[in-house]
Amino acid sequence: MAQPPARRGGQGHGRDERTGGRGRVDRSPRATAPAPRGPRGTALELTFLPGLGDVLAAEATEVLVVAQPPVAVPGRDDALTVRHTGPLRDVLELRTAVAAWIHLHFDVPRPRSLTSGDHLARIVDAVYASLRVAGSSSFRFEAAGADSAVFGRLAELLHQATGLQHRPDDGELVVKVRRGRRHGEADPGWDVLVRIGPRPLSARRWRVVDLPGAANATIAAAMSRLAGVRAEDRVLNLMCGSGTLLIERLLAGPAATAVGVDLDADVLTGARENLQAAGLGRAARLTRGDAADPVALRSLLPDERFDVVLADPPWGGLLGNHADAPAVHAGLLAAAHAVAARGARLAVLTHEVTVMQHAVAAAADLWTPIGDPLRVYAKGHHPRIWLLRRR
Repeated sequence: MAQPPARRGGQGHGRDERTGGRGRVDRSPRATAPAPRGPRGTALELTFLPGLGDVLAAEATEVLVVAQPPVAVPGRDDALTVRHTGPLRDVLELRTAVAAWIHLHFDVPRPRSLTSGDHLARIVDAVYASLRVAGSSSFRFEAAGADSAVFGRLAELLHQATGLQHRPDDGELVVKVRRGRRHGEADPGWDVLVRIGPRPLSARRWRVVDLPGAANATIAAAMSRLAGVRAEDRVLNLMCGSGTLLIERLLAGPAATAVGVDLDADVLTGARENLQAAGLGRAARLTRGDAADPVALRSLLPDERFDVVLADPPWGGLLGNHADAPAVHAGLLAAAHAVAARGARLAVLTHEVTVMQHAVAAAADLWTPIGDPLRVYAKGHHPRIWLLRRR
């Protein structure tokens, strides 16, 4: 992955020392300059899967250096805005965000104005700020009219200033250009957002084995936060699949014990490879067994009790069989109870909404719901996260 190219020497020409008044940026070395900041830090936009806004807001308040908590972007159900006064690299620690963007606003009537003066210099500074966090070798635009002459000119100028190649279809660094938010009758201007890093934050490098139906990593990270992350917790991941829930829990913080159980030996092999890729090969134990059979699970783990149990049961239409869902969910709740310590927390991600409602009601003597299930959006589906406490 390319690192930020060194800026070449040379002075601007004409009226503006930074841009020469002709849309050309002075490329004197500024590789160690700080991220572009306003008087109150760097304006960021954080995107997330709908339903996880409160979880991300809480995480961002802990991870970032903020004077005010994040707020929802008006009219959006998938974005927060916040000002961060610490190092921009801190955003890489956000595990429930899909992506993080440096947010610039320009009071200009049309995108053509972005190619000249201090406007272009601000965009170049934002690009370099992103490159200092994680290198890229190319960029692309996400904008209406991205194939227009105006964006062609802007692409040329950004290439000249940064050395990045403009690859319209698959550029790594994304520069998004959109209309600003309207206030009354005033012209809304334009927003430019530069993604931090060449990949979304949600694209996990540890996922070397990606099995069909694997849980979304940001949802898995949210489940760990909702269940609580404590170093003394003994953690069990039932129906662990490729290990997403287990890995995200261990990346959130250490655990006293971490065990993954699945009936499929091939799936456990994939989970083991993902754990190794995450640097967690020695942090968890994987074992083959029936996670929906309380007697079998108790025999498999005879002397162990767990404080946190995580599960992502298969669901009809992609994995498993919808007709089997009632038995699978009922068995899961019974099996989890059999090996859970008193007061343990159980977090379940399920697409079988009605089935889970009935299963929880039937297991009222085993588990007590903690609040209402959380509805999230994932690849066209709306699964629920259930949080339960062992009775």
